Amino acid sequence: MLILSGYIWNLSNMLGSGRFLDRQEIRSPADRERALFHALPGLLSHAIENTGYFSKTLKGIAPNDITSREALASLPILRKDALFEAQQATPPFGEINATMTSRLTHVYCSPGPIYDPEGNRSDYWRFARALFAAGFRKGDLVHNSFSYHITPAGLMIDQAARSLGCPVFPAGTGQTEKQIDIMRDLQPAAFVGTPSFLKILCTRAKERGINLDCLRKAVVSGEAFTAASREQLRDEFGIDAFESYGTADVGLIAYESEGRDGLIVEESIILEIVQPGSSKPVAPGEVGEVVVTLFNPDYPLVRFATGDMSKLLEGPSPCGRTNHRIAGWLGRADQRTKVRGMFVDPKQVHDLIALFPDVGKARLEVTNPDDQDEMTLRVELDQGPAADHQDLAEKIAGKAREIFGLRCLVTLDASGNLPNDGKIIDDQRQIS
Repeated sequence: MLILSGYIWNLSNMLGSGRFLDRQEIRSPADRERALFHALPGLLSHAIENTGYFSKTLKGIAPNDITSREALASLPILRKDALFEAQQATPPFGEINATMTSRLTHVYCSPGPIYDPEGNRSDYWRFARALFAAGFRKGDLVHNSFSYHITPAGLMIDQAARSLGCPVFPAGTGQTEKQIDIMRDLQPAAFVGTPSFLKILCTRAKERGINLDCLRKAVVSGEAFTAASREQLRDEFGIDAFESYGTADVGLIAYESEGRDGLIVEESIILEIVQPGSSKPVAPGEVGEVVVTLFNPDYPLVRFATGDMSKLLEGPSPCGRTNHRIAGWLGRADQRTKVRGMFVDPKQVHDLIALFPDVGKARLEVTNPDDQDEMTLRVELDQGPAADHQDLAEKIAGKAREIFGLRCLVTLDASGNLPNDGKIIDDQRQIS
């Protein structure tokens, strides 16, 4: 249970058999706002008193004065690059953690690298709301295809499902044919993973004549979920898929419900939309960067900028949940991007090309033909025609997979062919 200045989030308060996980989802917006901003001074005091990072960055702040969105907007933003620098300077968590490493249950690593702590609470990352809104109920066997190692995605979902009384098959990533065989045998009721992998599993099972009619509901995340993908899963495979949005630092941020009208903000965070690169909130309805203040006693993030773009939508969800709604993922505020559930950033591209003296410039292009993410690394050679260096492309592709954790096509260009626009990562995916 999380208690900060009177704010309580307790999974045992769930309504269970009804349409909503608990009463917090249907309280009045005014009551929610009062509860969050009544709790905020306690969170700030906790962060200042128990973390080295916020004792410095919030020095001189009077927590009891920060009781509104306007006052919150006066506090500094914590961006990913600052988080990375803080962790490099003072490992492992940059003195942002208020719970010492020896008292944690897990420590994860996200690309950067950035290290993410996990404390000892049920449904620590709060994904139960997303699963419950998608129709996951006690006894449903959940096929979880997110990774169970290094990054927190697999265990985020595992904890949430088990807190709802759902058994979990920890499938993890890859081994498509073996996963299909297991699904045939175990007949799971629900799936969690990326939408592209779910489509691959269903398509291949259909080609093999394997019936997966057991699978009727899914929560998908980690990449853009297009209207075309949603319709294909529903019309061709009979799966009602719901989108969720979270990060390795924060956990669940927003989730889709049967209202099918945007993503509903999770109950235990304060979400802002700010102008990219600044700390100033945008006007309602304008696209900007998602910023989260997280009520987590182990890792009390204050105005953490996710780097993701979205916008607030007007009014409550048609499903009856009353929290703010966002439009979902609308791209990145920087060149860092998410591909098949994994973040890729410009530093990784720079680290890769530094291994090859013949490479001058590089540009990583991300596309999604047939709604499946693909990466192509275009590299410029400092000298010689591309035809003389074809073996180099294979070596770069091998190292790219090590560094990115993803497959990547490599093409060779002569010097001067790449655009002179400063882009290291060019995300060309069409989001609809």
